[in-house]
Amino acid sequence: MNLMEYKNERLQEFKALLTSENEALLTAIRQAEIKNRWFSEANIWKSIEAIRSQFLDKSLLQAWLGAYDFKAVDKTIGIITAGNIPLVGFHDVLCAFVANAKTKIKLSSKDEALMKFFINELKGLDITWDVEIIDRLTDFQAVIATGSDNSNRYFEQYFKKVPSILRGNRNSLAVLNGKETKEQLDALSEDIFNYFGLGCRNVSKIFVPRDYDITKLFPHFDLFQDYVNHNLYKDNYDYNRTLLLMNLDKHLANDFVIVKEDESMHSRLATVHYAFYDQPAEVQDYIIENNTGIQVVVSQESDLWSHLAFGQSQAPRLNDYADNIDTMEFLLKLS
Repeated sequence: MNLMEYKNERLQEFKALLTSENEALLTAIRQAEIKNRWFSEANIWKSIEAIRSQFLDKSLLQAWLGAYDFKAVDKTIGIITAGNIPLVGFHDVLCAFVANAKTKIKLSSKDEALMKFFINELKGLDITWDVEIIDRLTDFQAVIATGSDNSNRYFEQYFKKVPSILRGNRNSLAVLNGKETKEQLDALSEDIFNYFGLGCRNVSKIFVPRDYDITKLFPHFDLFQDYVNHNLYKDNYDYNRTLLLMNLDKHLANDFVIVKEDESMHSRLATVHYAFYDQPAEVQDYIIENNTGIQVVVSQESDLWSHLAFGQSQAPRLNDYADNIDTMEFLLKLS
């Protein structure tokens, strides 16, 4: 059995642990909810199911790893994870695990319980993987770090002498042509609101044709109307709407989401920006010009830009690398 096959077998054992019958996992979920009120049980399970289906499927793993000149990495890798949505740092950990790299991981305080459970279970299934969860990253030969733009400026200075993947803030877009079906617009709501809209893969801005009635989207947004009962989300909604009302800024709103015409890609929590276009080429130019700030684009088929289908923004596949930087290739080239 070669390394790739061995790692895949261990991951299948790990996948079998990710069920509602695993008391240790249920304990980690409860701890995560207590520590971070954005991590609702429903959202945690949504993330776990996405990992099970997209990252831990045996045939998908085999196809993914088979695309590389696969070998063990003999360098020490430092990983700094984000914590904006549950288990968002797992893909980086997975890459280090399958490459069997000695790994030091600094976890986000927002997602310690779940990530510790995942890492410790993997370590228990594979004693060949040398991994340590640390408070301060030292003695490493390469690093993968994810954080805010402010954090990224610090990363650039601190890690400038080693090979690195450094990720800051990005936003995601949707492009509508006015011919979308009800099912597609329902799915767009998932792209916007999954995980309370806290991920860089959540759609924060929508491009629509010049004559598009943006209010058509509100009935589809109602799929997430229960967010009005989540205290943190509702507090953000109330605060952001109050600012708009005080500043006399034009906007549309129901009782849990604000829709505002705005040039910015980044929107505040509980807020979605939109912009009109006359020709699809205008959107293409915008995507090209702002490429370094865009994580994903969701739309119907288009020859003008790379895109995902509606509803797929928060279901990344193994080769959907953050910031379009191939993490596995980065690690394997270190050997």
